[in-house]
Amino acid sequence: MKTIGDHNYYVYILTNKNKTVLYIGVTNSIKERLYFHNNPEPFSKAFTAKYNCFYLVYYEHFFEVANAIKREKELKGWSRKKKEHLITHTNPDWKFLNDNI
Repeated sequence: MKTIGDHNYYVYILTNKNKTVLYIGVTNSIKERLYFHNNPEPFSKAFTAKYNCFYLVYYEHFFEVANAIKREKELKGWSRKKKEHLITHTNPDWKFLNDNI
């Protein structure tokens, strides 16, 4: 049986190079998920591939998957302005955080 400290889930926000598109997702391995977003299958119709959303600008860590999914749904329901404020609060320059992971 795993203890609470053994579980890791992340809600994350990706953007494109010009920071005009936002994508929100949830994963249990942010490093692997970033790899797959950056290396989509040929002819992929995935949102991130279509809009070139490969740049991590925000993430939150959770120990319980239910809490991560709840937060993902909450953020997806927010306005663009509210999402931008959230990102700016923790990452004022909207630096791409991919290399920090």
